[in-house]
Amino acid sequence: MKKVLVYVLNKHSKPLMPCSPRKARVLLKEDKAKVVRRFPFTIQLLYGSSNYKQDITLGVDPGYSSIGLSAVTPKKEVFSAEVELRKGIVNLNSNRRMYRRNKRNRLWYRPCRFLNRKHSKPSGWLAPSILHKLESHIRIVGFVKTLLPITKIIVEANNFDIQKIKNPNIEGNMYQEGAMKDFYNVREYVLHRDGHQCRNCKKKNTKLEVHHIESRKTGSNIPENLITLCIICHKKTTERKFNYLKPTSFKEATFMSTIRWKLIELLKADFTYGYITKLKRKELKLSKSHINDAFVIANSNLQTRLNSYFVFQNRRNNRCLQKNRKGYKPSIRRQRYDFRPKDLVVLATKILKVAGVHSYGKYVFLKTNIGIISKKVSDVKLLKYNRGFCFA
Repeated sequence: MKKVLVYVLNKHSKPLMPCSPRKARVLLKEDKAKVVRRFPFTIQLLYGSSNYKQDITLGVDPGYSSIGLSAVTPKKEVFSAEVELRKGIVNLNSNRRMYRRNKRNRLWYRPCRFLNRKHSKPSGWLAPSILHKLESHIRIVGFVKTLLPITKIIVEANNFDIQKIKNPNIEGNMYQEGAMKDFYNVREYVLHRDGHQCRNCKKKNTKLEVHHIESRKTGSNIPENLITLCIICHKKTTERKFNYLKPTSFKEATFMSTIRWKLIELLKADFTYGYITKLKRKELKLSKSHINDAFVIANSNLQTRLNSYFVFQNRRNNRCLQKNRKGYKPSIRRQRYDFRPKDLVVLATKILKVAGVHSYGKYVFLKTNIGIISKKVSDVKLLKYNRGFCFA
């Protein structure tokens, strides 16, 4: 049977073993504790305690878009959550690069600076999108360690082989004979692969172009993301008048292959493998999910399960585009308003979630059971900013 726990800190803000909601209510009523966090609900003791602790193992199921977390003792599960990571980091970085280049191109008087960058990347360099996901894994594990006295961390470390996923029979020297072997560049390879003819109209004796099935910034320049088209058919791609196979994406496998050991090293954790997790999950007759995988990774058996939290990642600093400028073109709003969407506020005695602001930050939209209502900013009181990892 699943249940809910309240997390407890001692008077020095160090984590203790969680307690039941009933015991937490008694402590708060007797002024022996205070509330320090509502999601997940956490109290801090105002008196000295015995600092009694048990061994707690945290299982981490890392992933490209979601993370599974489960902390267990020998008798029960004390924390369970599925974390949804931010998306669109690549698009945001591409937009930033475009804005910066446009700005620099307009500054015609700026002197040329060609030698202000390093020509080689430092050892251990990671792409910004991958680095963000790696740091998100570390931050959420660090947050759990502020709630519970974790004694051991176990991370699932799969070793993906991208070429073997594409070709299960690959072996030996075949690894060096990849898709672009003996070709001057990717474009020439794609033209040769497609027989120097348009994949749509099958014309050969015409000017051919290489088309990205997905945009270059999301699908990259890999051969699987490129097809050969003639000029006429290339123009039809915007109208979607013909269909073509969508390339298989290996982003998640590449991500795990890039950071798995780095994550284990930074967390100083033990590791296990995916096939072991799958076998144990089938033995326990659990369905496939990040939360259940994390539960199995933590060397769980049949402990009492806990209600799981759903955690989403919200952007901390978001400069919104202000559109309602009464006839003027949209611009980036530089003024920071008091509230942002998904913040929690108190109206009278009700806890509500912010849907947005209007009238230049003087009024706030609130989500209620009957719909969206508008109130003055002075009528509501901030309860919690929803920045970074937000518990739903």
